[in-house]
Amino acid sequence: MKNILAAVFLLFLPFLVAAQRPDNGGRMNEINAYKVSYLKEKLELTPEEARIFWPIYTAWQREQAELRQERREKMISFRKINEIDNLSDTEVQTLITNELDFKQRDLNIERKYYTKLKNSLPIKTVGKYYRAQETFKRELLSKYRENKRP
Repeated sequence: MKNILAAVFLLFLPFLVAAQRPDNGGRMNEINAYKVSYLKEKLELTPEEARIFWPIYTAWQREQAELRQERREKMISFRKINEIDNLSDTEVQTLITNELDFKQRDLNIERKYYTKLKNSLPIKTVGKYYRAQETFKRELLSKYRENKRP
């Protein structure tokens, strides 16, 4: 259960970080630049692999960002109990179903780009990418925690 909660937290970390900053675009650009640098270091791509990887990665990130933006525009905060209480059961059910639909669409995007990567690059390189994604999230979370301490 602890692992599931940690995974959910890491999934929403970019939203949390962005929500905490008045300059969301600048902060997100900084995080994305750091992530690209981190991936370059960890993946150790050959020039040919880099030529294949980066366009796929860029398209993947763009598609995920569009989905997140759409989700933010359509989602109501479940933290606001009063809002939930003011909705009908059907409206609450619709909100939950919409959230599940967004998660499915996100998974579909993940599978689509995984397939593109595995069909274009050695599977060990793809594995390094997925491992680097996870270690990046942990490192970013660690840096965020360090900056929150007095």
